[in-house]
Amino acid sequence: QVQLVESGGGLVQPGGSLRLSCAASGRTFSSNAMAWYRQAPGKQRELVAAISSAGGILYGFSVKDRFTISRDNAKNTVYLQMNSLKPEDTAVYYCAASRGTTVVGITPQYWGPGTQVTVSS
Repeated sequence: QVQLVESGGGLVQPGGSLRLSCAASGRTFSSNAMAWYRQAPGKQRELVAAISSAGGILYGFSVKDRFTISRDNAKNTVYLQMNSLKPEDTAVYYCAASRGTTVVGITPQYWGPGTQVTVSS
């Protein structure tokens, strides 16, 4: 059974940092693109960052230069380093595994349950 489990969320002050992790089990995803999405209350789920099987990266406009996505295929894990956090980054963050290998036209096949990130003083 395939599972994606996010961890690392929590409460942080504006300007602070968090590192999210997404551990996959049930199969390896080294040949799949992986992504982080987020959904704030009353808003649609949006793509935060994606990384292809070859290491190509795509960022959402609002997080570019603040967030960094990376992957460790040996650990079947994807990370999201979030710096200079803002209150508008508050959301549930979801990990997703794509059906394909590239970040262009990424199509999530599997989702994690999500982890809450709250940015507030």
